[in-house]
Amino acid sequence: MPETAGPTIVIVLFEGVDLLDVTGPPEVFSLALRETEEAAGYRVLLAAETLDPVTTGAGVRILPDITFARAAAGSIDTLIVPGAVELDEERRVHPLVDPRLVEWVRVLAGRTHRIASVCVGAHLLAAAGLLDGKRATTHWSTAQQLAADHPAVEVDADPIFIREGNVWTGAGISACLDLSLALIADDLGEAVALRVARQLVMYLKRPSGQSQFSVPLEQVSTTRRIEDLRHHILRHIGEPLTVVDLAAYAHVSDRHLTRLFKTELGTTPHAYIESVRVEKARHELESSDATVERVATLCGFGTTDTLVRAFRRRLNTTPTEYRRRFRVPLGP
Repeated sequence: MPETAGPTIVIVLFEGVDLLDVTGPPEVFSLALRETEEAAGYRVLLAAETLDPVTTGAGVRILPDITFARAAAGSIDTLIVPGAVELDEERRVHPLVDPRLVEWVRVLAGRTHRIASVCVGAHLLAAAGLLDGKRATTHWSTAQQLAADHPAVEVDADPIFIREGNVWTGAGISACLDLSLALIADDLGEAVALRVARQLVMYLKRPSGQSQFSVPLEQVSTTRRIEDLRHHILRHIGEPLTVVDLAAYAHVSDRHLTRLFKTELGTTPHAYIESVRVEKARHELESSDATVERVATLCGFGTTDTLVRAFRRRLNTTPTEYRRRFRVPLGP
């Protein structure tokens, strides 16, 4: 494999692969170079069994850069394994797991410092024995099948991504962006990853333990104290959160805390907390059957009236109307 000054990332290609699984990570990695002063950025190579064009599940054809054999002849910094699915006669989703591809994944993994799967690519890692004894995630629609097919794998379908040593697994298709940001943070630090997230017009880069909701990325903070506070707020969003409580947690005065939020995030602690609560409420309304009263409690609003006022102020709608427009039907 050709020498490169920066980390080499190899993405596995095969017929029917999900297009965003393949194209999403390179877009994220390319922005890391823009956000750093380092001379060398990531080098992304697409690898397939041959150099013939590969047709993705979306019908878009992609040209591989190298063959699996060529990739296996060198050293790989990060191997990314995307996934693909097919529907059976009853319209149920099943991951594609080709035995020959599994064997190549096993071979390439032996030449790799870090391995990551995207979406149902976790099924390929599991079939190669790379997830045995590890906690892993995948797309919610195939999580039960992953657990049934591979009892040695501890499957957790809730997190955006999971890291177990040098093996990372990511959830649904768009979570490839979160996973890629986490890999950048692992390589270049949280500050760079947050700047890349902002370039992508994404919400706050979600840590692996976070589940289904996000917080607006208004201004990237530069201090660890504020980042710790942001994640503290996320973890305790259903509880009363006052300026006094947050100041005590951060070991600063109330006035200094307000100055920190204004300087770092361009807002007040109260406004920021409300924005987090609204984001979590949006998720609950989109993806659960919880009543509006229950959503108000879960998100720390206390009363339905407070929730309604916050929605009108920030989204110019009501919780009930928001759910009617954006409710996502639950899977079977």
